[in-house]
Amino acid sequence: MKKAFSKIITLTVLIISLSLLFSFPELTQAAKKYDFQDASGLNTTAGEAGYDVGASATLMESVIGRIINTILSFVGALFFILIIYSAFTWMTAQGNEEKVKKAKSLIMNATIGLIITLSAYAISYFLISRFE
Repeated sequence: MKKAFSKIITLTVLIISLSLLFSFPELTQAAKKYDFQDASGLNTTAGEAGYDVGASATLMESVIGRIINTILSFVGALFFILIIYSAFTWMTAQGNEEKVKKAKSLIMNATIGLIITLSAYAISYFLISRFE
């Protein structure tokens, strides 16, 4: 049982580390990002043709990105609170096997949910930062 719990903790730390790595693109890329629209002259051509190339062109994906990130942040916080609650339940079980079994099950399920949520957050942040 100790071995399984140790593997879960190791996997959780690994997922959190990877999500942090993808959350900060400055760690994996050069400081200046390549902008296709500026490099290809697309903005210049669109501006001369009378199209709006300012902030309103990217407003929708920014709003959607913020909504997704906010929802995933709340879900991640919820799973974190579940892990703390189940750990408290386990520590206060006082030898009651039913409570310990319930707490272990809750920790396992909350850890899996937290890993899925952090992965979804990292993937969505990575994709949204590429489209902005």
